[in-house]
Amino acid sequence: MTRIDTTTSTHTLTSPKTGKVDVSLTERGHGHPFLLLHGGAGPQSVTGFAELLTTTENAHVIIPTHPGFGGTPRPEGLTRIAALAEVYSRLLDELDLIDVTVIGNSIGGWIAAEMALLGSERISSVVLVDAVGLQIDAHPIVDFFSLTMDQVASLSYYQPEAFRFDVTALPEPQKALMGANRAALLTYGGTTMADPGLLERLPAITVATLVIWGAADRIVPPEHGRAYADSIPNAQFHLIHDAGHLPQLETPDQLHRAVWNFADKHATNRP
Repeated sequence: MTRIDTTTSTHTLTSPKTGKVDVSLTERGHGHPFLLLHGGAGPQSVTGFAELLTTTENAHVIIPTHPGFGGTPRPEGLTRIAALAEVYSRLLDELDLIDVTVIGNSIGGWIAAEMALLGSERISSVVLVDAVGLQIDAHPIVDFFSLTMDQVASLSYYQPEAFRFDVTALPEPQKALMGANRAALLTYGGTTMADPGLLERLPAITVATLVIWGAADRIVPPEHGRAYADSIPNAQFHLIHDAGHLPQLETPDQLHRAVWNFADKHATNRP
């Protein structure tokens, strides 16, 4: 792969509801802009996919770290996914980006859905990848906070053995960081990782939307993906059979092809 330089920066954004929010981000590549939103596993869970996009396509990928993750500060008033979506919409204004494809995995997908509901003209397409956020009583999201990391691996992957690791063997600073990430995830998503009112709000989304799901996802069942796609006007649904909750780690090439083709089809700023 061609080496693509990565830059890091921190942007101070002001939100009426939360005041000043510092957002740390990394950027790499040039071309079609992608805002890539990570899940509870943190930004490292999407950096490999960002590298794949930028070394194979004309892509400019921005990965923000959700405040509270990765050792970053979280303002006391920033506690809701909808508020975080507003912060990232302001980030697009700050960066003066247009024709943006927003991709979100897990809690990042929930943020992406809330961003789509805000109706920013800077966004040309949205991709939800195994997104949490919906309350579907017949197919509940697993109680993530009651699970050990070994159980999380068993439920998250098509081939769990390839992704298991011994938490007790990690250095203490890394254990502390994982604990802080978990606390931030609980703050934003709550114990249910869902908003009971989100499903009925989804028909208001007008931006082109692709819903991608791993068929082996036992954290957030595929029925949630179908509910997202059925509720968002003209949304497309794509099932990856040999992936679980994190297709960007298990089947990055399949995810890449689906994401790039969709983003390119709906781009409004072609040369």
